Amino acid sequence: MTKWTVERPNLEAFADTLLNLAHADANVLVLTSDSRGSGKLVPFGQTLPDQIIEMGIAEQNLVGVAAGLAAAGKKVFAVSPACFLTTRALEQIKNDVAYSDHPVKLIGISAGVSYGALGSTHHSLHDYAALRTIHNLDVVAPADNFETCAAITAALSHPRPIYIRFGKKPMVRLHTGDTPFEVGKAITLRDGHDVTFVAAGETVFPALQAADQLETEGISCRVISMHTLKPLDQDALIHAARHSRALVTVEEHSVYGGLGEACAAVLAQKQISLPFRIVAIPDEYTITGDQTEIFEYYGISAGGLAAAARNLLEPESER
Repeated sequence: MTKWTVERPNLEAFADTLLNLAHADANVLVLTSDSRGSGKLVPFGQTLPDQIIEMGIAEQNLVGVAAGLAAAGKKVFAVSPACFLTTRALEQIKNDVAYSDHPVKLIGISAGVSYGALGSTHHSLHDYAALRTIHNLDVVAPADNFETCAAITAALSHPRPIYIRFGKKPMVRLHTGDTPFEVGKAITLRDGHDVTFVAAGETVFPALQAADQLETEGISCRVISMHTLKPLDQDALIHAARHSRALVTVEEHSVYGGLGEACAAVLAQKQISLPFRIVAIPDEYTITGDQTEIFEYYGISAGGLAAAARNLLEPESER
């Protein structure tokens, strides 16, 4: 079994990377919506007070001002809880940022079910679905500290508006430092020919754990970190599907409109048929608990994903 090294939360890696970039470039600005504490940006504000702007609890203003500053040539990171950024300010994201082609970097913090016991009002299980439908806006969900630092660094010069989401929990190191990273290009973390797990963000680690568990049973698993949901790496997905007996997608999002449906659409249009399962949050009132408890309940865990894979590999008559 693989031994994993636990690192800091992605939010801390994001904040440190952003501070380093801002030290080197005075045009880097950070806007927050009363969220510098939850966004781990207190050290940024103490070190570079002239490069951070507090907008208060006013997400529409946050995005509108970010768009204006980007139009003036600033490199703007707009930081706010994902659940509010992508609902309260959806019109501004659509019109002021994406349709107006201002390369704002929208940072959704405490995404998915990171807020745990605060409940459904604070969950962002809709953001992939809402933002994938807006043209000229890319969507990224880093899986570990390496992907986080690489995504923020890439975002600095990214030519289009981009949304990057982060959770709160400490992450596990999934990559070596020399792993290539490119927005829109998936990373294959391990190869296999029986089952492919395609996961994004904080669900990549449970997929790797499931692959480890299945390996002890003689089941070979490929695991892909599909860190960019838009544009989706269709080539990586198609290659994996054509070299697998089954495919499972995993995401910290609703079953509707996210990674799973994006993958299903590609496979259907390419007329690639294989046993397929979307593991995500179902269409129901989400249970209350911390992220680990919610993941376990909905099968976004090593055991749950391994069971989903075994089920797909059974003859159809036995499922």
